Amino acid sequence: MPFAEAARPSCCQPSLPEISPPGSRRRRLWELDSSAHCPVLGVCLPIDQLRPMADKAIAGHGVEDDYCLHCLAVTEAKRRCALSEALHKELERRFAAAVRQASVHKSTESLAAWWRGQRGGERLPDSLWAVLSHPRCDTVLESQVLADVHMLQHQRGAAQRVDMARFEALQAENASLRKELEGVRWRVQQQSARVQERLDRLQAQAMRQRAEAITRDTELAGLRDELAALEAQAPGLKARAELARQVQMQAERIVSLERALTRARQEAERAPVRVQPEAAQAPAVADDPLPAAEVPALDDRAVLCVGGRPASVPLYRQIVERSGGRFLHHDGGDEHHVQRLGATLSAADLVICQAGCISHDAYWRVKDHCKRHNKRCVFVDNPGSASLRRALAALQS
Repeated sequence: MPFAEAARPSCCQPSLPEISPPGSRRRRLWELDSSAHCPVLGVCLPIDQLRPMADKAIAGHGVEDDYCLHCLAVTEAKRRCALSEALHKELERRFAAAVRQASVHKSTESLAAWWRGQRGGERLPDSLWAVLSHPRCDTVLESQVLADVHMLQHQRGAAQRVDMARFEALQAENASLRKELEGVRWRVQQQSARVQERLDRLQAQAMRQRAEAITRDTELAGLRDELAALEAQAPGLKARAELARQVQMQAERIVSLERALTRARQEAERAPVRVQPEAAQAPAVADDPLPAAEVPALDDRAVLCVGGRPASVPLYRQIVERSGGRFLHHDGGDEHHVQRLGATLSAADLVICQAGCISHDAYWRVKDHCKRHNKRCVFVDNPGSASLRRALAALQS
């Protein structure tokens, strides 16, 4: 006996003599070897489908236990009876496609090769019935098929045990995750309640603010109506308000000039020597190569002088106004706040910046404003009336 056949267990050994089935007729279920009925019925027919067939074929003798039902079916399959014929008919119906595929193999060797290609797949029941019922399946091939099925069942049993252990681990993990999910769900509910409470407060606050806005709009509409009524009663009210504003500005300017004059007088009294450079400049005005008569006409344009000595501001004003311009002045951050420089720059048409007498902040504000607004600007290093005249001539050229 070959080694492969001697190694097979006795449960897989066929009891019939090793002869090839004659003819080309496919074998019936009861014509198979007795050792084939157990794997065929166990693999090819699920127990839940076997039970109604057995109850119908053996009326009144139903078996409740699954193992006893399997043993009864295996016993009845060894002979031709109502149950074995029903089982054979069901097997033929279920695996008709596999039977057609196996029918193209006309030799035992070809059939064996087809079985080796099919035994490891998912359609093991189909190929098992198609091979065992094939007319070219001899006892040697049948023994090999049953041995393969026996080992496959062992392997699948081991795999099922591994899967079961994995399934139990997954169940434990699922229980842990479910418990954690319940905790997360509870925290989410608590957070949602807090968010909803905050949302309610915000909505109530929004409603209060909307009511306050409506009240303010109502009051504003009333004030506008009252203002319109007052304007109707006094048509020149806006003009008078503008005049009052200009008067206020002139008063502030007068106060500023008086303060500058007082400070200049005090400085002259404390340091009479410092007056000499200014006094020395007096003949320079007459001897300057560009006398006042030659200063171009300014045509009522506003000339802003940034920086300079406080005592020279009246002289600057006189030169600009004699040339037909409007004089504006900002000391560059000494007495006047540097934040007011922007408004003064906006009101000027021409800018003369005495860079040596102003702060760095004022210098950069003047330079940036004139660059952004494309406004003509001349930077003068040395203060004095002669420098002012030259700057005015440069602005008009």
